[in-house]
Order: sequence, then structure tokens, then C-alpha cells
Amino acid sequence: MAYEKPNVAMSEIEHILQNHLGSDVAEITPLSGGNMSNVFSCSFEEKGYIVKFSDLPHAYETEHYISNLLSVQGIPYPQNLALGKTSQGLTYLLMERMEGRTLSEFTAVEQAQQLPEIMGILSKLANADVRATNGYGWIGSDGNGSHATWRDFIVASNAEDQTGTFWENWHDLFRTSCLEKDVYEEIYNRLMAYVHYNESDRSFIHGDFHQWNMMSDGTRITGIIDGNSMYGDSLVDLVVLDRHLPELGVINAYQNMQEKAGIATPNFKERLMGAYYCKGLDGLRFYAKMGWKDAYQGTLDFLLNLKD
Repeated sequence: MAYEKPNVAMSEIEHILQNHLGSDVAEITPLSGGNMSNVFSCSFEEKGYIVKFSDLPHAYETEHYISNLLSVQGIPYPQNLALGKTSQGLTYLLMERMEGRTLSEFTAVEQAQQLPEIMGILSKLANADVRATNGYGWIGSDGNGSHATWRDFIVASNAEDQTGTFWENWHDLFRTSCLEKDVYEEIYNRLMAYVHYNESDRSFIHGDFHQWNMMSDGTRITGIIDGNSMYGDSLVDLVVLDRHLPELGVINAYQNMQEKAGIATPNFKERLMGAYYCKGLDGLRFYAKMGWKDAYQGTLDFLLNLKD
């Protein structure tokens, strides 16, 4: 069964917004996108805001930390205003709305014109100062990673026991969805062969760095939203962008940027392979749970055809 986002009554949304902003909140509008959340926009005193809802109990705690981390380092990321619970126990997050529309709404030509700025933001994300934190994997509300090593994170993320998370009882997908156990295990074994290369880098990773999570006014990127953030190899964000915008030559653009900056990237090809398998494997499981068979098959074909 595909995952369904939680339902929220309009009266509940109005109550939350009025409580935090004021009684003159206007233009409360549901937004498309957001695989895990129900998202709404609104206006108050000529400013835009976003409120989103999730049935995961700790869905947005980390975003408070991430918002502060990125905004002080010149990365356009929305500031968070309130975190709380609805009367039905859903988690909600209120934040500022970034200007513009998602980059996905613009033409291929317009997207290509903004690639240099996108690559610049990608570089800033990878170079964010995370020295005050430790650990790899999912970033907690304290700013630290969930695991001691990248290998530990990969093993834990693919373990059968995921009690209390979005992936609880995920092995049921082998019986109830298009997810194939033998294929999953094949990709997992390939991933583990590259893990030690990816462990050489510990950077901030947005986690979902693609055109649906970038805001634009048509000529520039105005904001980056909805991270699935972790610590690890920064090339993870690069491969996400490449898989979502393959026609833009993202990998070559990255290498050219690094070369012009005089930055060497040791074991680039091996790290790239590990990143492809890491995000691709997670994608297979996610697409199966969401019931997105075409996305599942496209990702599967890509992964099986990857060559060293």
C-alpha cells in the first residue's frame, strides 16, 4: 500500500497560523510536493509563510538546527518560526516562504541557465562548517550524526528492524510491492564494496538536492528547501542532482568547477559510484512504498547498468 500523507482539517490549520502569526492570516493554500508532509502556504502582513504537517513524531526537530547552520553561512534556507503538535498529535512546522516557484516549474533552458548558481550552492553546502559536530548519517536535533561511521549508518539504514521510523516493517514491501529482495540485496552488496571510499569525506548533505526542492524567480535560485539532511560524502548531493537533471551534464559541471578552483577530489569515481548506489538503493525502497512503479523501474535499470 502506498504511503498516504496525513489529513489536516482547515480549522486546525487556521488555529495554528492565527496563534503564531495573528488573526489576519490570508490565502491559506495547499501546495503540491512534499512526499512526507502536507504543506500549505499563507500570507500575513505582506509576507509569505509555509506550514507543514507530518505524522512522524520527530519529523521537524532537526530543521531548527539546519536552518541556523545554513543561514549563517550564506546558504538560502528558510528560517523556522515555530514547531509544535496539533490537537490530533500531528507534528507541524511554521517557516518563512522563499520567493518564487520551484525550479521544476521552469523550462529546461531556464533550468540550465541557473546551473552555475546551483553548483555554487552545492559547493557551499559541502563546505558548511560542521566541525562543532560529530558522527555520520541522519542529523539529530543536537546537530550530531546518528552513527559513529558512514559504514555503521549504511548498515543500520538497511537493517530489517526500523521500529519507530518511516521504514518500520519495510521488509513487508518484498511481499506487497514491486520491491524485489534479490535485486535489493545485489545493489546493497555493490554499495558495501564502495563504502570505505565514501568514508573519506564528512560534509553536510542536503539529501534531496533536486529541482523540486529549489526555489527560483526564473533567473536565480532564491532558496533551498526540504532537506533530508545527514553527514557524509558530499557527492551524495551531486548524484541526486544528476539523477534528477541528467540532461544538464551535472557531473562534468562539478568537475569543471573543482578544476577551476584548484581542488583535487581523490577517488572521485569510486566515491561517485558509492553515492549512486547509496541514494539509488534508498530510492528503490521509497518508490516501492509510494507505489511509483515507473520511478522504481527507471532507478533499478540505472543501478544495474552502472559500471566501474
